[in-house]
Amino acid sequence: MTDLDIYIKLAALPEEMKIEVDNFVDYLKSKSVAKGNPEKHRKAGLAKGLIKMKEDFEEPLDDFKEYM
Repeated sequence: MTDLDIYIKLAALPEEMKIEVDNFVDYLKSKSVAKGNPEKHRKAGLAKGLIKMKEDFEEPLDDFKEYM
């Protein structure tokens, strides 16, 4: 089952049932955290210094000279 399949089923539900599904998802997430599987959050800046830009990054590419 894909996320799209789940979304299609969810979209077809009445509003009251969507609220129940939302509550159940929150329950499952809290149960997972209680078992020692905390939610993983991204932390900004972890890749700092790993990517280097070339000095000529802004210069036109030779491949496109005939179009310019």
